[in-house]
Amino acid sequence: MLNAVGQAQHILLLGGTSEIGLAIACELISRGGNPTVTLAAREGSPRIDDAVATVQAAGAGQVRLIDFDALDFAAHPGVIDAAFADGDVDVAVVAFGTLGDQEELWQDQAKAVASAQTNYTAPVSVGVLLGQAMKRQGHGTIIAMSSVAGQKVRRSNFVYGASKAGMDGFYLQLGEALREDGVHVTVVRPGQVRTKMTDGLKEAPLTVDKEEVAEAAVSAALKGERTVFVHKLFAPITFVLQHIPAPIMRRLSF
Repeated sequence: MLNAVGQAQHILLLGGTSEIGLAIACELISRGGNPTVTLAAREGSPRIDDAVATVQAAGAGQVRLIDFDALDFAAHPGVIDAAFADGDVDVAVVAFGTLGDQEELWQDQAKAVASAQTNYTAPVSVGVLLGQAMKRQGHGTIIAMSSVAGQKVRRSNFVYGASKAGMDGFYLQLGEALREDGVHVTVVRPGQVRTKMTDGLKEAPLTVDKEEVAEAAVSAALKGERTVFVHKLFAPITFVLQHIPAPIMRRLSF
């Protein structure tokens, strides 16, 4: 069980090679306890060895690997069963997704569907399974990586933003559904994060490092917060954007 200072015995990372997910796992590990870390990622990923080395260097007591393909929905029950096979999972981090070329996505049906499945359908699939597994064990924390892009879906990235909006809403209400079962859900909303996924993109205002995301996510989870904006300015900015009429939004360049 995740204790008051953030020590966990078992951390599950769905998206086992995610830079942000690994940063969150390392933040949890840094709080002590030599936890077991289960990395769920595609078997044969060229980044899996580095992911293992990262959590080992942070102080993980044991590292387990589970083959996980976000788009193989039929295999998801087996993935979650395997993650819980050796005992309780204290913290599950849902940290996988794709960005893609936003102008291409809304004009290419197959790519748009793949994006929506990765960023929305797959998180819902594993979220249902995680929720039920943690409900059975009577405790647990889910940290779900959302995005400020889902708070106000904008013309510039509306395929990605719409998927994140759905994912965000699902995990918020999953937390409500599990409230009486000893399970807590924290939805994390960063803006642009400096990772390989954003390499080559123009850096947006309020861009943060993955370590900042990790610290905010773990701190919010420990406080029992339902949501956290990694950069605090995004909360008021999002509030304002949600109330700007469409004709004015069309004139904005973001």
